[in-house]
Amino acid sequence: MMIDIIYSDDSIVILNKPAGMLSVPGRGPDKQECVSHFIRKKFPLCIQQPSVHRLDMDTSGLMVFALTTKAHRSLSIQFQNSEVKKKYIALLDGTTGGNSGRIELSFRLDPDNRPRQIFDPIQGKKGITLWKKIKTDCGKTRIEFSPLTGRTHQLRLHSVHPAGLGCPIAGDRLYGNSSDEKHTAGDRMMLHASELEFTHPVTGEKMKFSSEPPF
Repeated sequence: MMIDIIYSDDSIVILNKPAGMLSVPGRGPDKQECVSHFIRKKFPLCIQQPSVHRLDMDTSGLMVFALTTKAHRSLSIQFQNSEVKKKYIALLDGTTGGNSGRIELSFRLDPDNRPRQIFDPIQGKKGITLWKKIKTDCGKTRIEFSPLTGRTHQLRLHSVHPAGLGCPIAGDRLYGNSSDEKHTAGDRMMLHASELEFTHPVTGEKMKFSSEPPF
């Protein structure tokens, strides 16, 4: 798969992850091809584990990787403290009321149906997402998401749950309307990490990157 490197220096790399590619290695020999391995091959002096955050395999868009231990520590702390600002663009398979809002819902892993997450207001971890409607056209709604937390499948769940927007993200094989259908090679989930803002781990400069969604 083609990976577009947007920026790099001695400490960090910013790139566009293509949909359908893992961020980090999965379980089994057939799931070792990933963006993290690409970084290590492209930058031979890179640390063994350059990943500081992840995108779902079916999600495309901006990611930052650390090339040094110092950069990894700094970026990891920024993510942990919710200091990194992120925006996503999604195309929902349906229409939703309202123009903007805040979603707070708690989910946890369903151990009987991995990797699906299920709503659990008692034992689940709370995810918080700000959203803004961009437009509705032909029965689909384009949304801008600003997640304030980074829970597993957060935007996918906040989209589809009735207490959220009540519409799945188009092309979502796990939670969407076409989850039981066979997908072709051209299908993808319509979710793209479009903006990423953080503090450079060495210079202290505010860094902001943008990427237009390919849908």
